[in-house]
Amino acid sequence: MQSLKYGGYHNDMNALRGKIPFFYLLLPVVAGILTASQVHAFSCFFWIGLAGIGAMLLAIVFSSFNPYPFRWLFGAGTMLFLFFIATVSCRLWEEHTEFSFPPEQTTYMGYVSDIPQEKPKSMACNIAVSVPVRKNVVLYLQKNAEARSLSPGEEIVFSCTMQPFRNLGNPDDFDYVRYMQINGFSGSSYIPETHWKKTGRQKQGIAVLAQHIRLGILGFYRSLELSPDAYAFISALTLGYKALLTDDLQEAFRVSGTAHVLAVSGLHVGIIYVIFNLFFSFLGTSGRKYRMRQWAVIAMLWLYVFVTGLPMPVVRAGVMLTIYCVGKICRRKGFNYNTLAATAFLMLIVHPSGLFDVGFQMSFASVFAILFFQPKLNALFPVENRFKRSVRNLATISLAAQLGVFPLVLYYFGTFPTYFFLANLVIVPLTTLITYAVFPLIPLFFCLQWHIPFFDRLFTVCTHIVQALIDGTLQSVYWVESLPLSQLSGVHISFVQVFCLYVFILMITSFFIRPRARSAFIALSAALIFLLSRYMM
Repeated sequence: MQSLKYGGYHNDMNALRGKIPFFYLLLPVVAGILTASQVHAFSCFFWIGLAGIGAMLLAIVFSSFNPYPFRWLFGAGTMLFLFFIATVSCRLWEEHTEFSFPPEQTTYMGYVSDIPQEKPKSMACNIAVSVPVRKNVVLYLQKNAEARSLSPGEEIVFSCTMQPFRNLGNPDDFDYVRYMQINGFSGSSYIPETHWKKTGRQKQGIAVLAQHIRLGILGFYRSLELSPDAYAFISALTLGYKALLTDDLQEAFRVSGTAHVLAVSGLHVGIIYVIFNLFFSFLGTSGRKYRMRQWAVIAMLWLYVFVTGLPMPVVRAGVMLTIYCVGKICRRKGFNYNTLAATAFLMLIVHPSGLFDVGFQMSFASVFAILFFQPKLNALFPVENRFKRSVRNLATISLAAQLGVFPLVLYYFGTFPTYFFLANLVIVPLTTLITYAVFPLIPLFFCLQWHIPFFDRLFTVCTHIVQALIDGTLQSVYWVESLPLSQLSGVHISFVQVFCLYVFILMITSFFIRPRARSAFIALSAALIFLLSRYMM
């Protein structure tokens, strides 16, 4: 019986391994990025890549005689080669973002890659430099009418001495230099009004088009005559445009545990997917038209991803939904863990520094936690009634996501919102309704040009509904923020303690689902190590 039990366990594990092949491909990529970030001797990585190619070639040759014994050799070669590819990708990214500008004043040419942001004394512009080097920089143009008129895609020529990014000097402060490198920027400079001018040329492409769409939608929101906070909130919620958010508004969302709604995330992309899937439903559910429907949804999803500015959580959601749509085209159902691993694999190959991005880590941690914990939490609270089941699902998704990011929040920010569970039960449904209500307003706005009374009244009603929903959301957030002990602060933990917290959360959940002495022992051991390490800090 014992052998049968362990045999069944191993069969289950082998079946699971067969469903998550990308997890095993992801491991050498992560290892390669971590190694390349610490070891800069590229020659040793070259030999590892060569060894990987050699192992794969040997496995192919030997497998022609007897394939089974040499499967491990091909697998090992693949792992080594992926490790090498990750180090190459990491090195190329470092070269792209390292500060390598001339020390003297130099003339550059580039185009505006994002919507310029107005500062108290300047206009902050993200510039993609093309001459004499290819780098991304941040320019602070002296504020005047010409600087205010800049829009994405416009080419400018400017003269300056480029400066590297600098931290404030306190080791505990935010690492601004690392943050800018992760986001692909190499340097910055202040430009007086006499040291730059427009060339009159306009950059073309999907990224520039997306930013102009973003500008157009921001202009549309402005025409709704919303309050400043409501305008800033709807811009952040649907477009990821945070330049208008006040410090008080951001603090209220952070303390209430709902700051994730201000950053376009998988939740928002999922809503957009539902909207576009319904919009293209006239194409049918089978055959060639169904495949056209899925490709149309993918195209619109990625247009939205570009419109939001390509933040990590949105790219993650876009890649996952693209894999999901392709799976539907091929009539295959993807295993969620494998889809998540494939998404991380593709993103890290293209953008290796994303591994160190807080948004990347929290996005994947929350989705993994939802996939892992939510079914188990639902099993603890079985519900038959449809409405109660919807409330239960919302609550378990919120709790699962917070379990996934809780250790990371303490590690990076040293704070944790006490009432996150209560706040998300209210705010997530409200923001979902706002997103669904806002998108019909855009086509209705264009219908107003026809001067049809029905469209006028419908547009007015929808605008009032959106305003009421936004007001209700903001009032709820401010109310949660005002509650006593709304935030735990000053709880900074180490990397070892993060690991202990994750082990404790996983094991204690396993214990409640299926009580076993081993789960309880590991959970208590992790808790003890955590407490001892806190005591010794």
